[in-house]
Amino acid sequence: MSRSTLLPLICLLAPGTVLAQQVADSSYNPVIAMPAYESGTGPTVLIDEAHHNFHTAGGRYLSFANLLRRDGYIVLPSTEAFTRDALADADILVISNALAEENVEDWSLPTHSAFDSSEIAAVRDWVADGGALMLIADHMPMPGAALELAAAFGVHFSDGFAWDTERGVGTLVFRRSDGSLVDHPITGGRNADEMVDSVVTFAGQAFRIVVEAEPLMVVPSGVTLLMPVEAWHFSEETPHLSAEGMLQGAVMCHGEGRLALFGEAAMFSAQLGGEERRPMGMNEATAAQNYQFLLNVVHWLSGLLD
Repeated sequence: MSRSTLLPLICLLAPGTVLAQQVADSSYNPVIAMPAYESGTGPTVLIDEAHHNFHTAGGRYLSFANLLRRDGYIVLPSTEAFTRDALADADILVISNALAEENVEDWSLPTHSAFDSSEIAAVRDWVADGGALMLIADHMPMPGAALELAAAFGVHFSDGFAWDTERGVGTLVFRRSDGSLVDHPITGGRNADEMVDSVVTFAGQAFRIVVEAEPLMVVPSGVTLLMPVEAWHFSEETPHLSAEGMLQGAVMCHGEGRLALFGEAAMFSAQLGGEERRPMGMNEATAAQNYQFLLNVVHWLSGLLD
């Protein structure tokens, strides 16, 4: 990989520019034609805020939380360590971009687990008993922070960056028309109006699953997985490999429960980035179907889609 290929990535999203200035777009309010539940009567969704999460219900996932509330779900922050008791009243647990305390300010190797062994066991057993987990880990160091939790379910997160070297951009587009967005009840929705034909992501990671699972988003050709020692620091010597055929989205069952796994987080946000306040996430013009995809994922997790 040449230095000229990497430079656009560094210039586009280096720390101190977009990443440091991402804020929620509080004006984002897409139409929900057929809410799943009457207001406040749906399943309870906990959004993790106890592990130095980059995305929280009151922060960069404000639009995520508001969208689910408008669909009838009860959305609450999860502010304590994961235990059987802490998860007892939850139907769906969302963990997005958790970080270990050691990596909150230091985005370099080694990346540490955000969860101790007892928390991982609690989440694994809760899912096996019928819980539904949405686990999202973006680019390095977030995959490293969730590596052990993902591995408990047979999922191998890659602690790197997925980058489209053919187009020279970090944005990936998954399309039903070319098979990178897989035909599934989630992409089909409950009716024709909820069908999703494309999903856009914004420079996350790619992962593999070693147990039975259903792919949703298959990384197309031309995408490289960059594995730097420090996030956003790239050179000609940065280790890299082809990400073709790896996943950025998948679902699976575990015992009596369900999991949805994603290698990019901004796709489910609506943010304004940089001094120019550029839309990024569900509010970005090319990502117009992302919000319906999110609703469909949560509908699957809550059993409305089989």
